[in-house]
Amino acid sequence: MLLKYYRDMLLIRRFEEKAGQLYGMGLIGGFCHLYIGQEAVVVGMQATLTPQDAVITSYRDHGHMLACGMDPRGVMAELTGRIGGYSKGKGGSMHMFSKEKNFYGGHGIVAAQVPLGTGIAFSFHYRGMANVCATYMGDGAVNQGQVYESFNMAALWKLPVIYVIENNKYAMGTSVQRSAAGQELFRRGAAYGIPGEPVDGMSVIAVQEAAERAVAHCKAGNGPYILEMNTYRYRGHSMSDPAKYRTKEEVSKMREQHDPIDHLRALILEGGHADEAALKDIDREIKDIVTDAAEFSQSSPEPDPSELYTDVLIEA
Repeated sequence: MLLKYYRDMLLIRRFEEKAGQLYGMGLIGGFCHLYIGQEAVVVGMQATLTPQDAVITSYRDHGHMLACGMDPRGVMAELTGRIGGYSKGKGGSMHMFSKEKNFYGGHGIVAAQVPLGTGIAFSFHYRGMANVCATYMGDGAVNQGQVYESFNMAALWKLPVIYVIENNKYAMGTSVQRSAAGQELFRRGAAYGIPGEPVDGMSVIAVQEAAERAVAHCKAGNGPYILEMNTYRYRGHSMSDPAKYRTKEEVSKMREQHDPIDHLRALILEGGHADEAALKDIDREIKDIVTDAAEFSQSSPEPDPSELYTDVLIEA
């Protein structure tokens, strides 16, 4: 299992690094928010969820897509606006979906996904399905009003939704210390009777263990649960952000002392779960997958202009 966590986190890291390169080459347009540094959160969560459970998140979403099992080719091709992308090149970085993987976005409006995730959980509850919806948000989104409307409804109807707050310390460029009254974000549901807990979001093991508690709570019919993942992003808010609101020393310290992949790598080696040669084989495999995805994202054709008129309405 540890090797799978390592592989999944490394895939996200290398994919995002390649996406950053393609953006710098002008092959990815618009906004592009990278998940580098936060890989343990989504991998640990996904290790506990089943394929029937749902996932919805905001705009820093490539890692969530890959963790859900979406094809790296389709994700990268969507970033470059090609027909082979998950939204046929129309959604870009922030708006791609996979009904097959129960991944519902990718949403560019801050906190817009929170009531939607609550609605997905309501559909599970209404139909008597023993599934949960993992609804991700950032530390900036947790201050938005619709979050608390969602908390109220979820608690009132005991909906199976896990609210995952990815607290990477900076909402765009504003420190959480300057934007949030009360630093313990996991307590934000207390007024509604929603339990919550803080989690070391840089440890995939800690995340997986917390996720198990949250899933068990929801699937037992006890209603929503809040997990505050204390994590960190190494890059700026988006590719256009020079991140001058924090020091290089701060970022370096996090990389050197708390990197989730390095931490897991050490656990694997020290525990005798694999040797250096096996980890290098995984590294090579991931490099090949990412290289293939990048090549596909450039060779896939651009969508025909007629695609502008597809997937706009659905007949119900």
